[in-house]
Amino acid sequence: MFEAPHIHKKANVSKLGAVLLGKHVACDAYDEKRPIRVVTHAHADHMVGLGKSLKNCEFSVMTPATKDLIDALKGPKWLARGAVKTLDYGEPLTYEDETLTFHYADHILGTAQVLVEDKEQTRMLYTSDFRYSKTPMVETDILVMEATYGDPVRVRPFSMMVEGMLVSMVEQGLKQGPVYVFGYHGKLQKMMRLLYEAKIEVPFVVPDKIFNVSKVCERHGMKLGKKLLDFDCDEAQGMLNQNEPSVVFYHSYSRKKVENDALQIHASGWEFRKPCRRIGTNKYVLALSDHSDFNELLEYVERCKPKMVITDKHRSEAARIFAREIEKRLKIPAKAAPS
Repeated sequence: MFEAPHIHKKANVSKLGAVLLGKHVACDAYDEKRPIRVVTHAHADHMVGLGKSLKNCEFSVMTPATKDLIDALKGPKWLARGAVKTLDYGEPLTYEDETLTFHYADHILGTAQVLVEDKEQTRMLYTSDFRYSKTPMVETDILVMEATYGDPVRVRPFSMMVEGMLVSMVEQGLKQGPVYVFGYHGKLQKMMRLLYEAKIEVPFVVPDKIFNVSKVCERHGMKLGKKLLDFDCDEAQGMLNQNEPSVVFYHSYSRKKVENDALQIHASGWEFRKPCRRIGTNKYVLALSDHSDFNELLEYVERCKPKMVITDKHRSEAARIFAREIEKRLKIPAKAAPS
C-alpha cells in the first residue's frame, strides 16, 4: 500500500530517534547532518543528545515554556552552551527554503506539534506526545505520529471519570492526614491544578526540583494551589511531623518511602482495565495519562487527512502495530520507523 513516491523521502525517524522533517530539521534527538534541532517538550526521551545539538547545530528551537522548564531541571547555564531560539505557537521561522511552525499539543506545559513546509508546499507534521481531546488537528501531507498506545488493546473507555476519582480519593485521604501523589513532571502539575480547581486548599508539599518546575508552570499561567511549600522548609517538615493534612507530590522515580499508613496515589498511563487498582495497604494506581489512547490516535490520523503516516518506533514498540492498523482501517499508507 505504500505510495506517494514524490513525498515519501521528505520525513523519517532515525535510528537514534531523531524525527527528520524536510532537509534541515531534526526533532527530539541529535542528527549530525541537520542544522536545526527542535525540542518538542521537556521530557528526557525528547531531549536525547541535546548537549551535542547545542554544541554542533546552528541553533536549537523550543517554546519559551520548554526552555524555562529545561532551565529549572538542568540549571540556567545548561542551555547557554549553544544557540537557542524560542518560538511561540503559530510563529513562523524560515530557514532557506523551508518554514517551521509550532502548534499547541496538550501533554506537558510547552509541548509543541512541529510543522515544516517546503518550497513545493509539502506539509510535514510531527505530533510529538499529545492528549487528543485538547490538541488541535493540523492538516498535513506527511504525518509523523507518536504511537505510545498504538495497540488496539490500549484503550480507556473510563478516562472521563479518572480526574473526579483523583479528587474524591484525595479528599478522603486528607481526613486522616497527608496524602502522597506520585507522577512525572508535567503530570504532577496537572494534578495540582485539578485539585486546586476542586477547591482542595491544603498546602502542596514538593521536593526541590518539582518546586522549581511548578514555579515555571505558575509563571506560564497554571494555577497550582494556594500554598506551595518546599519539602525541606521548616513549615512543611512541621506539618508532616504533626500529621497535618497536606498533599505531598513526588516524582514517579523517587526512592522516597512513605513510612506511615498515609494514602498513596501513583498516576500511571499504563492502566487499561479499570480506572483505579489497589496495589497495597492504602496504596493505589490511578489510570491518569497525558497520552492519547489507540482510538484517539486513530481519530487524529483520520482528521489530519495525510497522504502517508510514519509511526515513531524509536519511542514505542507499538508503532509497527499502529501503522498496520492505519493501513487496514483508514486505507492510508503507513510505516513504522526506524525500520
